[in-house]
Amino acid sequence: MNYEDIVSNLDHLATVPDHVLAEVVTRDGLCFWAFDRSEIPELSGLDTADRELAAGMCAGCPVINECLELDLRMAGADTVGVWGARPDTDRRQIHPVWMARRNPLKRGDRR
Repeated sequence: MNYEDIVSNLDHLATVPDHVLAEVVTRDGLCFWAFDRSEIPELSGLDTADRELAAGMCAGCPVINECLELDLRMAGADTVGVWGARPDTDRRQIHPVWMARRNPLKRGDRR
């Protein structure tokens, strides 16, 4: 899985304020209105099953990137559950790549 590619797909959201992302995700995210939350099974901890569950839950959602961006900002490395069509295990690995891309001076670039 190429985390740099995943993160680069979020670049256009870097300047969107948190409250705008939250509004868009809660208004347009399928998980907020298409599912009865009690019917969503608990994640098993198995990477393959978690990825399949995340992909299935988020299939067709119009705000997957916005959702992923919001979770990376708000939960960071402490993320749980499904956000942005990705299980928490993936997002924990994506987070440091996202941080480095958003904070290039911290990784040694002098742009």
